[in-house]
Amino acid sequence: MAMAPLEAVLFDIDGTMCVSDPFHHRAFSELLQGLGYNNGVPITPEFGMAHMAGRSNDQIGRFLFPGWGQDQLDAFFADKEALFARYAGEGLREVAGLSDLCRWAADRGLRRAAVTNAPRANAELMISILGLSDFFQVIVAAADDCDRPKPSPDPYLRALTLLGASPRHTLVFEDSGVGVQAAVAAGMPVIAVAQEAGEAKVLAAGASLVIRDYQDGKLWAALDKLDAAAQAK
Repeated sequence: MAMAPLEAVLFDIDGTMCVSDPFHHRAFSELLQGLGYNNGVPITPEFGMAHMAGRSNDQIGRFLFPGWGQDQLDAFFADKEALFARYAGEGLREVAGLSDLCRWAADRGLRRAAVTNAPRANAELMISILGLSDFFQVIVAAADDCDRPKPSPDPYLRALTLLGASPRHTLVFEDSGVGVQAAVAAGMPVIAVAQEAGEAKVLAAGASLVIRDYQDGKLWAALDKLDAAAQAK
């Protein structure tokens, strides 16, 4: 990852900064069962990872309910986000080591943005629960701010513009194939947070490095190299 000197770091939120999938799954499961989706058989976490993770509500809605109108979809997702907010408030937690990485970025004066396919209210809620409302200078919520969500590069390109940062000197943290594709298409290297089962997908999407969490020694070795390269310039 030859990007020294580093100017900015961009973070996806769901799954990248926080362990949110269980709360999304719980909210979706309750609503879909109530509607008799899949003949009332509960969706599995694997179904969620395959068809929902990293995607916008519009993308998910078109997949789940291809015959529904926009008013129906809007009502469904309003209910879903309300349930998610309630459940997330009960136990959302950071991906291990995130606080250390945020301190590392702040200590170096890097510009910082959160870039997500989630609605803005959802994004701001998660960032607030994590205690990072003052950390981010920019939040790009593709559902509200962009015509095209990830995997389009538009959300990441918007973040770069708002931060005044160069893609050649910006590092992205992601966790989904959709998100990795978007960042790579915007011209930036990506460190992906993924467990072993998801590693092949993010590598195929173009991730430069895969870590288990922010305590992973591979991450800190890479950051040490960036520091050394910046000092050598």
